[in-house]
Amino acid sequence: MRILHTSDWHLGRAFHRVGMLGAQAEFVRHLVTTVRERGVDAVVVSGDVYDRAVPPLAAVELFDDALHRLADLGVPTVMISGNHDSARRLGVGAGLIGRAGIHLRTDPSACGTPVVLQDGFGDVAFYGLPYLEPALVKDEFGVDRSGHEGVLRAAMDRVRADLAARARGTRSVVLAHAFVTGGETSDSERDITVGGVAAVPAGVFDGVDYVALGHLHGCQTITERVRYSGSPLPYSFSEADHRKSMWLVDLAADGAVTAERLDCPVPRPLARIRGRLEDLLADPGLARHEEAWVEATLTDPVRPADPMARLSERFPHTLSLVFAPERAPDDPGVSYARRLADRSDQEIADDFVAHVRGAGPDEHEQVVLRDAFDAVRADEAVREVAR
Repeated sequence: MRILHTSDWHLGRAFHRVGMLGAQAEFVRHLVTTVRERGVDAVVVSGDVYDRAVPPLAAVELFDDALHRLADLGVPTVMISGNHDSARRLGVGAGLIGRAGIHLRTDPSACGTPVVLQDGFGDVAFYGLPYLEPALVKDEFGVDRSGHEGVLRAAMDRVRADLAARARGTRSVVLAHAFVTGGETSDSERDITVGGVAAVPAGVFDGVDYVALGHLHGCQTITERVRYSGSPLPYSFSEADHRKSMWLVDLAADGAVTAERLDCPVPRPLARIRGRLEDLLADPGLARHEEAWVEATLTDPVRPADPMARLSERFPHTLSLVFAPERAPDDPGVSYARRLADRSDQEIADDFVAHVRGAGPDEHEQVVLRDAFDAVRADEAVREVAR
């Protein structure tokens, strides 16, 4: 069976101030063309179809168009909800839509109920594990601690139990939206840390033939059977070095996996340039970036006049301007934002306690702070689901 694995469409999202809906529509056309020309038997979309729980109307219309195009091909599609989606909204009409061969899997309680497709060698069971927010699903899965690993292990136990009851030789594909250990993050993914831990081990998914992951925006291979497709378009300058693509996966009769990366159309390359303004304007080596979307980091010790206007004369698609004056890290002039860069909420809180009290939080106090952050994040998830 030939499977096209994609994820993280984030329909409705902009890139800085540039609307991406046109590029997202072009991706949908590319996806449909790929399915038709490469003889794809099934499409899987591993979450974050939309960028937010209540997407704009234009994004919903594009999604509707995508569903019609895929249904017209007669090629089954399996989709799950991600942490950016409203699972309940995305799942509305799933039963009816399923009659057209578009299978939306957004209900955590149905993790062990697969979409079963057939090829010339027998059945392939597709199990959809939507994003499992631990605080919301721990009771469903009967786990004591509300962590990602616990709920994912419980969900996979249901998958393995169902698979064990099926005919021998049934092959299996799992769709999941999670942060798996070994994956490389970017700035455009929403943090899903719980209890100070974001990642789960790849071993959670043992026992199935292929795991189609979503959430991380870089295409990457965790193991030969566990892969991220990444997002089809860039959504932050941290993705400047990404090659945007999908996985074309061939699942053999014995469950062996071979995979080929297929490039996605990207409207414009990304470039991150750094230096003093006059140097950036004069450097002939930067000519290759003149048609790219540009993030410029200026290192001038004093902020120059009209930097964006001057940069835009050479780099007309400059979207982001960052000031990072050449100063020692302990210089009092270093900005608060720079001092906090790459630090988690927990680390910032620990430092604050140390600054105010003269000593950092002890082990018990660290647990209290961690639980407080988890409670706030869980409350935000509950409110988003209720919208």
